Order: sequence, then C-alpha cells, then structure tokens
Amino acid sequence: MDGDQLLRTVARLHRWATRNAHLEVPPAQMRLLALVGDIGPARIGDLAEADHCSQPTMTSQIQRAEQHGWLTRTPDPDDARASLIALSAKGESELATARASRTAAITPLLEGLSQRDAATLTRAIGIVDSLIT
Repeated sequence: MDGDQLLRTVARLHRWATRNAHLEVPPAQMRLLALVGDIGPARIGDLAEADHCSQPTMTSQIQRAEQHGWLTRTPDPDDARASLIALSAKGESELATARASRTAAITPLLEGLSQRDAATLTRAIGIVDSLIT
C-alpha cells in the first residue's frame, strides 16, 4: 500500500472538484468554513493549529468570514478572555451549497464508472473512513 500515492490522489481529486465547482465563496474561505464545521465551536488558536497556520493568519481569515456573516463569536464558558468561533446559519448554508456544487462537479465522473469499479470505490471509501474515524 502506498500512503503517499493515496494522499496525492485524494488531494488531486479535491482540487479538481474545487476547480470544476461553481463556488460563490473563495476556496480558502470555504476551507475555513469546513474546518469550523468539522471541529465545531473552537478557539482561534485551536483552529490555527488544526489548519497548520499561525494564529494571526487564522484571525484575519476569521475576520473576513465574519464580515460576510459566515461565522459567529461567543464567549468561551471556560475562559472569559477567549471566544469560540462557530458557523452561523448563513455559514452553514454557504458550506452546504459549496459541498453540493463540488458533488455536482464530480458526479459525472462517478456515473461513468463500471458497476465493478463503483463497488470497489465504495468499499475503498468505507475503508478510508474507518481508518480516520
């Protein structure tokens, strides 16, 4: 099994779907919304760590997303000096729309698979999911 090849192929597929989707939100901001959606309410430092970027970089990304109304800030109940960042209803809607657009971009590729290849891919997705959950 070649882990490098798997990671490169998944990354290429992700980039291809993003390029071929009709996104209203810039891809970097969509990545942030997906990250916040996956992690749930989180501190800026935790989001920066998860995204492998600096806290100042994450702060500026969050501020841009807040200006669009995609994210909300609430006081952290464990530390009054900190805030938790979460998706707003508008952010959830934008994320769902982007995911649907990316799915629509990739669907024709999947529909072109033979039944055997489609079944193999479905099994592979299940295997990868079980490794990371």
